[in-house]
Amino acid sequence: MKKAYAALTTLVCLLFASGTYADQPMPWQATLQPAATPIMREIHWFEQYTLWFIVPITLFVLVLLIVVCVKFRASANPVPSRTSHNTMIEIAWTVGPVLVLLLLAIPSFNLLTAQLTLPENPDVTIKATATQWQWNYEYEGSGDSPLAFDSYLLKDQDRAAAGKEDKSVYPRLLAVDNELVLPVGKTVRVLVTSAPTDVIHAFAMPSFGVKIDAVPGRLNETWFKAEREGLFYGQCSELCGKDHAFMPIAIRVVSEDKYKQWLTAAASDLPGAYKTLMAATDGPAKTLDVAEAQ
Repeated sequence: MKKAYAALTTLVCLLFASGTYADQPMPWQATLQPAATPIMREIHWFEQYTLWFIVPITLFVLVLLIVVCVKFRASANPVPSRTSHNTMIEIAWTVGPVLVLLLLAIPSFNLLTAQLTLPENPDVTIKATATQWQWNYEYEGSGDSPLAFDSYLLKDQDRAAAGKEDKSVYPRLLAVDNELVLPVGKTVRVLVTSAPTDVIHAFAMPSFGVKIDAVPGRLNETWFKAEREGLFYGQCSELCGKDHAFMPIAIRVVSEDKYKQWLTAAASDLPGAYKTLMAATDGPAKTLDVAEAQ
């Protein structure tokens, strides 16, 4: 009985430990990643909404193809019809698609408006600059010398030193050496660009419903508001060269208190600030003590 209780306690703790949760692609994934922002929740709804049109239309076209193949094949219909016009059919195949497009356009335009309308007075402003093949992040308004750092793909030989050996939390080809740290429940404005002598990249975070091009010499902007803590992964989504597949984006969303502590510490000691933050977020899952069975 005690062994069963201990095992159940361990399972519950592991399932609900926030430090071990990471939004990332999963094997055989057929759906969108779980929503972490209001915009992504709208994208989830719009995807389900469009299926109510896509599935019936696909089945209808399939039935028509089967009917045509069976009923109007040469052996069953040696003398084809010479009808050239049918007013009702022409009205139906004109009005029908127009109505479908209208029903799709209205929520689509509403979603685009929500994505492209930047909230006034964002809580945090980040500048993300892309180069082949890394990201540089700069925290605007974080002091006389704004906090800025590079974010590279985490190499396997560096995992132990970084304390990121758990590949379920820090997946291969997605984990980075320095994550972008942001507070939960705050509006974040992201200024996105590419180095002047570089190529076009793209800043994309699936769980946030964010994807915007990073263009040399141009400053694009987007926004999001993370509703839950966790570690979220994305990638450059624009073909940018031979190492395009090795340019991940990692965002660690934490409580406001932890964010402020990290931001203050990172100004003078970035590696130390990350170690302290990881101990506070990953620690409970790694140091979980299970009641010893008697």
